[in-house]
Amino acid sequence: MVKYWYNGSAIESNEIQLAINDPGLIYGATTFTTLRVYGSLNHRLTQWNEHCERLRTTIEAFSWQAPNWKNIRSGAESMAINYPVLRIVVFPDGREWITGRALPIDLEERQQKGITAWVADVELCRSLPQHKTGNYLAPWLALQSAHRYNAQEAILIDQSGHWLETSTGTLWGWKENRWWTPPLEGILPGILRSLLVSKLNPIEATWQSGEFEAIAYTNCVMELIPIHTVIDRDQIHHYNPSHPAFQVFRDCFEQLRF
Repeated sequence: MVKYWYNGSAIESNEIQLAINDPGLIYGATTFTTLRVYGSLNHRLTQWNEHCERLRTTIEAFSWQAPNWKNIRSGAESMAINYPVLRIVVFPDGREWITGRALPIDLEERQQKGITAWVADVELCRSLPQHKTGNYLAPWLALQSAHRYNAQEAILIDQSGHWLETSTGTLWGWKENRWWTPPLEGILPGILRSLLVSKLNPIEATWQSGEFEAIAYTNCVMELIPIHTVIDRDQIHHYNPSHPAFQVFRDCFEQLRF
């Protein structure tokens, strides 16, 4: 079975060959996007065009060489035969690298029962937060630290202690009969976030712990994951993972699924 796609070719090896001075290897100088394939790349929830635009925006902002977009499409179609989740990476010189993986085996349980999250230290902030680059060390470290607290996600914060996003997704909170989400300043402009904002019309404002009846995070792979517990230094906050307000998210996904 094809293990990955690289620079125009399907590869069956578990290894990739990169030059020892490749900036993608040395500095994490790549841009990437992760998408879930809902049957085909053309499905509305797959959001193929939006993921390509994310890559294009970063490539243009960094003045990198444009990739061969036909190769990216061909590689994604090839990998999607065996994998429902694709990670598409572009190097500064235009090379593309596409890997695939399965959905988490406990995804449905997380969606129904929720998870525990840990509030990360302030220094664990993402590099170039408006872009999704290969320098993803801080969120990765935050997630590894969360695991040591038996938490499944990490919440990243700014210098003022405001919650920004999770290590892998967009934060949402419910209070005063409205959905709230942090503003775009200092966070990744999530593709699914943009879609949901257009449908939910949330209040975009900074916020911290303890203010909400229910909180959750979303991303293109996991959809909606409620958060029932947050570990925040010496405090533990509890939220309702079965709050009826979550239904509006699920309704949005169902409408787009068919």
